[in-house]
Amino acid sequence: MGTNKASILYRLLNVKITTTNPPRQAEVKALTTTITNHIRSGSLGKAVSILFAAPLPFPSSLYAHLFRTCASNKAAVELRKVESHLVTFSPNPPLFLLNRAIEAYGKCACLRDAQEVFDELPQRDGGSWNAMITAYSQNGYAERALEMFLCMRKSGVSASEITFASVLVSCASLLNVWILRQVHALIVKFGFSGNVILETSLVDAYGKCQEMDDARRMFDEIENPNNVSWNVIIRRYLDMGVGKDVLFLFSELVRANVVPLTFTVSNALVACLTIGGLTEGLQIHGFSIKINAEMDKVVSSSLIDLYRKCGDLVSARRIFDLICSKDLIHWTSMVSGYATDGKTREARDLFNEMPEKTVISWNAMLAGYVHNSECDEALQLIFLMCKQTRYIDHVTLGLILNVSAALSDIELGKQVHGFMYRHELHSNLFVANALLDVYGKCGHLRKTRVLFHEMSQWRDAVSWNALLTSYNFHRMGDATMMNFSNMLGGTIPSKYTFGTLLAACANTFALKPGKQIHGYIIRNDYEMDIVINGALVNMYSKCGCVDYALYIFAAAPQKDLFLWNSLMLACYHNRRSDYVFELFELMKETGISPDSTTFQAIFLVCIREGHVQLGRQYFDLMSDKYWITPWLEHYESMIELFGQHGYFDELEDFMKKLPFSPTIQMLERVVHFCREQRNLKLESWAINQRNQIFSKNCSEIAE
Repeated sequence: MGTNKASILYRLLNVKITTTNPPRQAEVKALTTTITNHIRSGSLGKAVSILFAAPLPFPSSLYAHLFRTCASNKAAVELRKVESHLVTFSPNPPLFLLNRAIEAYGKCACLRDAQEVFDELPQRDGGSWNAMITAYSQNGYAERALEMFLCMRKSGVSASEITFASVLVSCASLLNVWILRQVHALIVKFGFSGNVILETSLVDAYGKCQEMDDARRMFDEIENPNNVSWNVIIRRYLDMGVGKDVLFLFSELVRANVVPLTFTVSNALVACLTIGGLTEGLQIHGFSIKINAEMDKVVSSSLIDLYRKCGDLVSARRIFDLICSKDLIHWTSMVSGYATDGKTREARDLFNEMPEKTVISWNAMLAGYVHNSECDEALQLIFLMCKQTRYIDHVTLGLILNVSAALSDIELGKQVHGFMYRHELHSNLFVANALLDVYGKCGHLRKTRVLFHEMSQWRDAVSWNALLTSYNFHRMGDATMMNFSNMLGGTIPSKYTFGTLLAACANTFALKPGKQIHGYIIRNDYEMDIVINGALVNMYSKCGCVDYALYIFAAAPQKDLFLWNSLMLACYHNRRSDYVFELFELMKETGISPDSTTFQAIFLVCIREGHVQLGRQYFDLMSDKYWITPWLEHYESMIELFGQHGYFDELEDFMKKLPFSPTIQMLERVVHFCREQRNLKLESWAINQRNQIFSKNCSEIAE
C-alpha cells in the first residue's frame, strides 16, 4: 500500500526505522498508558505528540481510540499524524483501522484525505464503502455519495442498513424521488423491511421530498414506531404547514403510551401556532408537565413563544421566571413578546437585564420600537448599539432604514447606504429594498431610479412595489402604470403592488385603468383579501362609483375596520349619507368596534346634513362607550357642526369646556361663524382669546 504525504514527512524527520528487533513491550505498554491518560484528561494534542515521537507500533485498540477522539474533536491535524504513524509502523494495517481513519476524516470534513485512504486500500469491505458514502453524505456531497453507492453495487459488495441510511439522507438532500423509490425497492429486496431505523429514514426522506402520502404510508407500516419515528413524521407534517395533522399524530402518540422526545413536544406547540390553537397548546403544556419536560430548554422556549404570540404575556412571563438557567433564546423571545405587544417599557427593562446580548437580541428590541412607531427611542437604541457592539447584520440595517423612512430622515438613509457599500451588503435584497423605500418616502425619485437600476440583477416584487410607490408619491400616475407594464415582463405582482396601483388610480380619479387592474386581478385568480378589497373600495369610491364599492364590500369574505371605514367615507364623499349610519350599526352588530376614523366619517355626515344633536350624541358616545380619546380634528368637526348650523349656545359651552387651550384656527372659525350670524358676545370672547395667543407667541419669539 502507498503512503500519504504525512507518512513521507514522518520518514524524513525521524531516524531510520529498523524492524529486525522486536519492539520493547514494556516501553510500548508504558507509552500506551501515558497516551491514554492524556486522552482522558482532554490533552489530545499532547497524546498525539507522544505517539508521533515514538518509533514503535502500538496496539490497534489505541489507534482506534485515537481515531474516535480526533473525530469527536474535529482535530484534523492530530488525525493526520495518527494515520501517518499507523501506516508507517504497520506495513499491513488492519482493514478495520483504515476504515476508522476514513470515518474520522469524514467527520472532520477532510474528504480528500478520506478518499486518498480509500483509494489506497489493498482490499475493501462493506465497512470501507459505508465509511466513504457516509463521509460524503454527512458533508453535503449527496451526488458523490450516490455515485459511491453505485460503484459499491457494481463491485459486488452487499449494502447494509448503514449504507442505506446514508443513501436515503442523500436522496432527501437532492429531493430526488425517482432514486429514492429505487433505493426503497432495494431495501425491500434485501430483506430490511422490518428495520425500524431504515423505515424511519424512509419516512424522513419521503417527507423531505414533500411526498407526504408515501411518508404516511411508510410510517403506518412500521410495526412498533419508536419516539424517533413519531418525531420524524410529526416534523415533516410541520414543515409542510399542516398543523392539524401534527396535532392529530401527537394525540395518537400519547394514546400509544410513547414518551415523546422533547423536540416532538416542541413541534406540537409550534403546530398550535399555525392553527391559532391556544386551547390545544394548554393541553400540551399540561402533558409536558406530566412527563417532566416543561423546563426543558427546547420545550420552555416553545411554550414562551406560544403564549407570547397568542397574546398571553402573563403566562409567558410565568414560564420565563420558572426557568433556572435561561439562555439567549428565552431572553430574546420574552423581549420580543413585550415589544411586539406594544409594551416597550417592559421589553427594555428586560433587555437591560440580559446577561449577554447578540445581534438578534438588539434586533428584537429595535424591531419593537419600529413596530410601535417609537422612532426617538429607536434612534437612541441604534446609537447605543453602535457603541456597545460591532455586530450589525442585514436585519439591523433594514430596521434602521425603517426608522429613516418613518422620520423622512434622508441623511440617516444615506449613511446606511454608504455603510452597505463599505461592508459589501449593497447586494443584499432585504436591505436594498428598505433603502428604496427610504428614498421613495423621502421624495428622492432620482435616487430611487438609480438604485432600482443598480438592482437589475436581483430585484423582486418588493423592489418594484417600492418604485411604484415612489412614483405614486410624486402623483405620477402615468409613470406608475407604465412601470407596472414593465414589471409584468419578468416579475409576478403581489397584492401590495395592486394596492399601490389602485391608490394611484384613486388619487388621479383614473377609473378606466382602475377597472383594468381589477380585471387583471380576477383573470389571474388573485385572492380577494382585505388588502385588495380595501384598495378597490377606495378606488371606486374616489372615482365616483359607489355602487361598485358597495358590491366589492358585500362580496368580501372578511371585513376589517379599515374596509368598513373606507366604505363609510366613500358613502359620505358620494352623498350617500344615510348609508353611513346604517353601516355604523351593522358594523357594531358584526362585533367590530369603531375607531377615531369611523367617528370622523359620522361627524362629516352630520355637518353636511345638519344633524347637530345626533352629532353631539356620537361625540359623547366616542369617549363614554368606546373609550376613544377625541383627536383635534374631532373637536374641529364639532365646532364646524355647531357653527354652520347656528347653535351658538352649544358652541360657546363647547369652546369653554375644551380640555385644552383652543388653537388659533379654531378661534378663527368661531369668529367667522359669529360674524355671519352676528353673535357679538361669542365673537368678542373668541377675538380676545386669539389676541392673547398672538401676544404669548410674540413674547416667546422675542425671548
